[in-house]
Parts: sequence; C-alpha cells; structure tokens
Amino acid sequence: MVEKNNTPLYEQVKESIRTAINNGTYHKNEQIPPEPALSEEYSVSRITIRRAIEELCAEGYLVKMQGKGTFVNAPRIHRKFVSGNRVESFSQTCHDQGLIPGAKLIDCRIVPARQEESEFFSIPVDSLLIHVKRVRTADGQPIFLENIFVPYEKNKALLAADLNDNSIFETIYSISGHRPTNTKNRILEIAKASAEQSRLLNIPLAEPLFFLNAEFLDEEGNPLCIGRQYYIGSRYMFDI
Repeated sequence: MVEKNNTPLYEQVKESIRTAINNGTYHKNEQIPPEPALSEEYSVSRITIRRAIEELCAEGYLVKMQGKGTFVNAPRIHRKFVSGNRVESFSQTCHDQGLIPGAKLIDCRIVPARQEESEFFSIPVDSLLIHVKRVRTADGQPIFLENIFVPYEKNKALLAADLNDNSIFETIYSISGHRPTNTKNRILEIAKASAEQSRLLNIPLAEPLFFLNAEFLDEEGNPLCIGRQYYIGSRYMFDI
C-alpha cells in the first residue's frame, strides 16, 4: 500500500517496484504480477499501475512481451563508440560484459545495390549484393535486428555459411580474409518498431529503437560491408 503524501501515487508505485528489482525481490527475466494484482497490492487504480509500469519500461527496468506479460529486463548492454571510428563487434561487447552472444538467421539473399550502396562499394546501381538479416541476442534475449550487406562476387560463400550463433565479422573474414576495422560513416537515429521488427524482436509495435547505419572498412581502408541495425532502446545503451 502506498502512503498518503505529496508524491504522486504512480511515482510511489514506480519507486517501490524499482526497489524490488534492485534488491532482487524481482529477478532478471522474472514476470511481475499483472495489473489487477498490483492494483490490489498497492490499493491504487489500474491506471496508476499502468503509468508506473510504462515509465519503468521506458527507463529499461521492465519489458512488455506481447501475449506473455511484463518482465524484469536484463541490465542494458553498454557499447562504447570508440575513438577513431574503430570497430568493436557485438560478440566482443557481450563477452566483455559476461553475456553469451547469439544470432538467429532470418534471411540471406541476393539483392540489387541501391544508390547509397553503389557509391560506398564503387559499383554500378543494381549490382549484386548479399543481404544477411539476423536477430542478435544476449543470454537468449533479443537485442537488435541486424542487416549486413556485402558485394556478391567476393562473398558468394556467405550464402552457404552457417550464420546461426556465429559472428558475422568472423564469417566474412573466413571468406574474404578481411575484417572490418574502421567505419567510414556512422549515423545513429531514433526509429519506431515496424510490424516486422515488432514480431522478430518480440516487442510492442512502435517501441523506440536505435537505428545505426554504418559503412565498414577493412584493415587496408577498403569498403567491406554495410550494417543497418535496429537496437531495442530499453536493452542497449551507446556510451559516446
């Protein structure tokens, strides 16, 4: 039950649930009680509970899973934008934070190069590229939707490679002999989850996402691949 004071009721409920998460009463990935139960526990309206939960979701403490309920979120993954546009892979970021990286292949197909891609790779528009789409996970939890584009002719073997639970950068290295070491351009924007992204990442429609568009160069400074990634905002944090 919340106290009668000048602090809004939803703020009191929010702080109580946050404290329960921080002190381990609610564990990582554990489902919290549904709104009716919380409403009864705190003796407040469901509207008050809903606002408290929505704010905790926005702050990354909780995550709503469609058709399942609301769960305690895993701590956000922190990734530094390292100086000089150097590249740190998602797999390495996970290992550094004691997490197990994973990847689920959604699609791998041949596509035509568009204007932006043709300019970066210095190839004609409509030249062939390979597009790899995967869901990247940390400890089994979806973190972002990965889209990687590479020229077809130099990377044909990628179509037959095992792209589940493997580093895409290491796979590209095994085929081409080159790794991404720098980025030419790197743009970070805010987007809202589309219907497809919502389904693949198991998040609500229009949930905030970080959209990172990056052009990767190899160790010799040559164009290697393009990455267009959609990160779940409540599960990922960029340290700049």
